[in-house]
Formats: sequence, C-alpha cells, structure tokens
Amino acid sequence: MRPPRHILNRNQVHRLAADHLQTHLKFKDYKRKATAQVLWSLLLAAAARITSLSDTCQRLDEAPSDETARKALLATLPDYDALQHQLNAALAGYLPKTLRKHLQRLAIDLTLIPYHGRPFRDLTEVYRGQAQSGTSHFHAYATAYVVRKGQRYTVALTGVRKGEPLKEVVQRLLRQAASVGVRPRLLLLDRGFYSVAVIRYLQAARYPFLMPVVCHGRSPKQSGGPSGSYVFRTWKQSGWSTYTVTDAKKRTATVSICVKCCNYQGQWKRHGRQALIYAYWGYQPPSPDSVFETYRLRFGIETSYRQMHEGRIRTTTRRPAVRLLYVGIALVLRNLWVWLHYTILSMPARGGRVIRLERLRWATLLLWLLHVVEARFGTADVTYTEREVLYDLAM
Repeated sequence: MRPPRHILNRNQVHRLAADHLQTHLKFKDYKRKATAQVLWSLLLAAAARITSLSDTCQRLDEAPSDETARKALLATLPDYDALQHQLNAALAGYLPKTLRKHLQRLAIDLTLIPYHGRPFRDLTEVYRGQAQSGTSHFHAYATAYVVRKGQRYTVALTGVRKGEPLKEVVQRLLRQAASVGVRPRLLLLDRGFYSVAVIRYLQAARYPFLMPVVCHGRSPKQSGGPSGSYVFRTWKQSGWSTYTVTDAKKRTATVSICVKCCNYQGQWKRHGRQALIYAYWGYQPPSPDSVFETYRLRFGIETSYRQMHEGRIRTTTRRPAVRLLYVGIALVLRNLWVWLHYTILSMPARGGRVIRLERLRWATLLLWLLHVVEARFGTADVTYTEREVLYDLAM
C-alpha cells in the first residue's frame, strides 16, 4: 500500500483556516488579550461546537470574557456590503484553477434562517417566507455552488432583502461567480426562481438553465379539468412540450418543458404514477431520464447547506452583519474541507483524482478546530450547584 502523500494534523488545519480568514477579513487587534488571532480562535471554536461566541468564551478557561469578545468583534467588523465582498473573496481563495478553465454547472438556491426578533435598523433586513420553525420571518442568503464531482465549492454568497426581486439576486450571484473566473455551462435553479422575470433575464443573458415548474391554473381535481401548467401533471408517459409563462403584469416568457413520469414506489407513503415537470432553455437534453439525473446534481447544494448549519455559530443578535459573518465562516470552512480533500487527501488516478472522504470527515475537521482552541486556552469544565453559589455569595 502506498504511503499518504502528506501528513495533515489539526494544528495545520486550524492555522490554514484562521490565516485564510484573517487574510481576507483583516480583523484588527482590540486588546492585548483580545487580538485578531485570539478572536479567530474563539470564532472557529464556536463554529465547531455549533454554539454562541458567549458560550464559547465561558467554556474556555483562559479566554477573554464574552463581553470583551463581543466588543472586539463589533469594533473590527466592517459594514454589511464590505463584509459581503470580503467573504466572497475568502470563498474564492480555495477554488482550484481547473474550475476556471471550463464552463461549469452552477446550482443557485436560497436558504432561510428563522428569526424571531425585530429588524436592527431597516425593515427590509428581515425576509418574509412560508412559515417554518414557528415563524415566517427569516434572514435569507443565496449562494451559487459549483456542481462537479470532487470539487463542490460555494463560489458566491449574497444576502437577500425583503421584497428584493430574485432576478437581481441571480444577477448578483452570477456577476460574483464570473469575477472569480467561474462561468456557467448550465444553471440548476430551485423552484423558487421559477418566474417570468428570472426566465427573461437568463434568456436575454444567454444562460442555459434547468428548473422545476411551479404549476398554475386549475388542478386536475377541480371541476372543468386541469388548465395552465397543471395539464402536465396528468401525463402518464414522459415527453416534451413548450409552455408560455405569464405574470401579473402580462409579461410572458416561453420555455421548453420536459415531463419525467415515474412511480412513487412508496415515497412519501404514496403509490402510483407521478409526473416531474421541468422547464429548460439554452440546451437540448437527450432524454427525460437525463434531465432527471442532471437536476439531481443540484441536491448537492442542499448538502452544503446542511453542512453549513453544522458549522454555523449560533446567535441572538439583531445585527445582520454579524449573522452574515457566521454564515460566511461556515461556508469558508466547508470550502477549505473540500480543498483539502482535492489537493492533499485525494488519490491520483487515470481520468482524475479519487476523493476519499473517510480520510477526513466534515465533523472531524470541526472537532480538530475545537481541540486546538481547547489546548490553547484550556477548558472550564466546572459548574456550580445552588448551595455552592449561595455559599460563595455569603463569603
């Protein structure tokens, strides 16, 4: 058996992460015991433990107080737009050159983080959406994600404001991706982007796309039979068609339609036939099966969001910039994890590199970051009973 090409340890990973984030965000020293390096260690530990910055400070023996860490962060944090620019630069820092040489499949999606508070300064800071986790208020973020085996990177991140047209969100993400050399061969979009405005923009900009259709009109269960795009739901065999979408302002956009018919086979406890309806433009798929398999590649972005939440610092702050920072740190760490697998931990093979995820799991990387910080500051693994607290107060 061949020995590994490199030996990777937790101190190297921590140094890579902290140095890379500091290079792009340029935090300033606050106090002698609350330097930028210390602050990054605390933030990485909070991300690894999926907890707050305050809780992390309290659980580390020689760390600054939680109030000092909070003030140090707010003193060095730039405004929202500048921070967004810096985080995008940090995301691009781990992109291999191979991704810039060829057109790529790009997945674009929206993630909503439930929010139960009031806006910090502007009502548009809080996005409104379908209720989940007991609220219809969210901080919303959109990302563009490269869909390529072994090289699945987040290449663009942007906040989404209440009432902001999704066409502008897509335009901003594509502009950011293009600025780092990543251009789309095919866009895979979530059904939330199915609108006349988005479709017309992508067609005018000559970007091929594929997305699910949101059905409008009368459903098959209503009297009079199905109408509009609901007609495609009644198909029993896969096939092709075209459809013209119309919005409330009577603007139209024509797309090609692919209907992929298959059986539920017990999925969602349902049986029988189902019709999956996709809208596409700018390319010609060979078969409905290929459309189905191509769109399944987009589900990798769902995995990236799940992993992002597993490394996202928790907070109750109302400041949008702090919340954006915590989302950005998690995505940068995930890009680092992908980069380590591709450049250091992969195995050379004919036709490309073989990725061995078992060599460094995502959870293991986060655990390494936590262990390095705990070794540096020590852990305060103590608690007090009610009697001990009363005794201390009496003394």
